[in-house]
Amino acid sequence: MAGIYIHIPFCKTRCIYCDFYSTTRSELRRPYIHALCTELRERKAYLEGEPVETIYLGGGTPSQLASEDFGQIFHTIQEVYGLEHAVEITLEANPDDLTEKYVSMLRTHPFNRISMGIQTFDDPTLRLLNRRHNAAQAVEAVERCRRAGFGNLSIDLIYGLPGETDGRWERDLQQAVALGVEHLSAYHLPYEEGTRLYEMLQEHSVSEVDEESSVRFFTTLMDTLGAAGYEHYEISNFCKPGLHSRHNSAYWKGIPYLGCGPSAHSFNRKAREWNTASLEQYIRSVEAGHRLCETEELDRVTRYNEYLMTALRTRWGVSLQRVEEAFGTKLHHYCTAMAAPYLKSHKLEIQDGRLRLTRQGIFVSDGIISDLMFIE
Repeated sequence: MAGIYIHIPFCKTRCIYCDFYSTTRSELRRPYIHALCTELRERKAYLEGEPVETIYLGGGTPSQLASEDFGQIFHTIQEVYGLEHAVEITLEANPDDLTEKYVSMLRTHPFNRISMGIQTFDDPTLRLLNRRHNAAQAVEAVERCRRAGFGNLSIDLIYGLPGETDGRWERDLQQAVALGVEHLSAYHLPYEEGTRLYEMLQEHSVSEVDEESSVRFFTTLMDTLGAAGYEHYEISNFCKPGLHSRHNSAYWKGIPYLGCGPSAHSFNRKAREWNTASLEQYIRSVEAGHRLCETEELDRVTRYNEYLMTALRTRWGVSLQRVEEAFGTKLHHYCTAMAAPYLKSHKLEIQDGRLRLTRQGIFVSDGIISDLMFIE
């Protein structure tokens, strides 16, 4: 099995915290779609004939595209890769884009999963973040998707936002639970260099929440969603039973994927590749027949480290048998030796041959993962 990720870089406005590649140059939409379909055709061999089981349109703001754009993309994928094995096809969308008319249009395409960037249900904070929607629009968008027949909805929330309080975070979670979405991703606010939010931090116009509050917010997240019947299947991701994100889980499990569009990453188990993070350069280079990208060959140690870093974040954990078979006895011994103190302190556990974080271990997961990674 394999996945396809398509990066749609267009945004109406830029959120102050976002460091993903995006542009407001919507006039380049048509030439971009043409270049994207060209890349999809030219890279057919990359997945080596693996059936495509997941397709994910991320951004940017993919809900800025029109019906004819989706039509061209899916026609190309069907022609080159086939859609018969695609069990999960996700569109990332902004709530205010999901009008009655737009949602009805989406139903004419193969999408069966919608992921909404809601972030918070607090209107003043949404305005601070430069989000285009308000809380009422977010709720209405979820309800509209339900009425249209979408049975697999995901929302993103952010905690640790400026001025965050326990009460506000609890209200966000209760509203999310009340919506009954199948999947929820919750991330701590990042202050990434190069973003407007980072500049505001340097200017002291906003401040980061303290570590004690961050731990408390995360505890509330786990307790609230756990009580509502959600499975905590990855550190930042929760789902109703059996409804985890198949596409993102493939990343964490080391399954190959093809990434198309500016800044998109690809992985074929042997190497990682990423396209230029410039829409203009991407279009020109693809149309000229020499797509601008960089490639990193992955040696055994790098592959081991990447597997540890991703797998240990999930409820499936690290397969010790896979470590032995794929990376060798030396790295297997290293992994088990470094895990021993955490097993003793009950921050790690072994179940069915898999090394997993306990609830206690989740709170110090970065340190555990760092210790288990091999540095030559």
